[in-house]
Amino acid sequence: MAARVVPATGLAGEGASVAKAFRNGLKGITGHLEPAERELLRGLLDDVISMLEPAEQANEDPLAALIGLDLNVTEPGDRALKRLLPNVMKDDGDASLEFRQLTERSLRETKIGALRAAALDLDRDELVLTEAGAGHWSMALNDVRLVLAERLDIQDEEDANHVHQMQDWSQAEDVESYLALVYNFTTWLQESLMQAMLETLERP
Repeated sequence: MAARVVPATGLAGEGASVAKAFRNGLKGITGHLEPAERELLRGLLDDVISMLEPAEQANEDPLAALIGLDLNVTEPGDRALKRLLPNVMKDDGDASLEFRQLTERSLRETKIGALRAAALDLDRDELVLTEAGAGHWSMALNDVRLVLAERLDIQDEEDANHVHQMQDWSQAEDVESYLALVYNFTTWLQESLMQAMLETLERP
């Protein structure tokens, strides 16, 4: 699905420079974000981190925690969180729960780590990503988009195409249209990153 979107021009202000797509160059993968765009992304990353942080459990078995086992885990009730932490085996509830007990803690930690690493990069306008940094950004942007897609009830290609029609930030008159624009912006940013990452693989 190709993104037919533009950077967040409405965030940066009339006549101001805006986000530049990630590109692969001599310094590595680079990109540029304006302060308002960085604040937008920082808020999105923080929101997803808050969703993924597990609630503290009283009397948790320290050995189970040490090996990453969570016997108290349950399937998320929030549909957006379930997109981030889906059932692996759709037709076998018991097997899915057992797999979740074995892996969910580690998966949450991995995702939170990538989101926090991406958030740290937002302290500067110009982004210069290492290979590991690009991986963190790719995972973080994907998780942000999963949450936004659920909030917008994007279930198929037709839904996504409808959301992609919203491109003008001046037309954001309600929460849904604003979320659509944010979704399109993060889609554009992620796809430019993926293209830059592919170019690094193709380079001799």
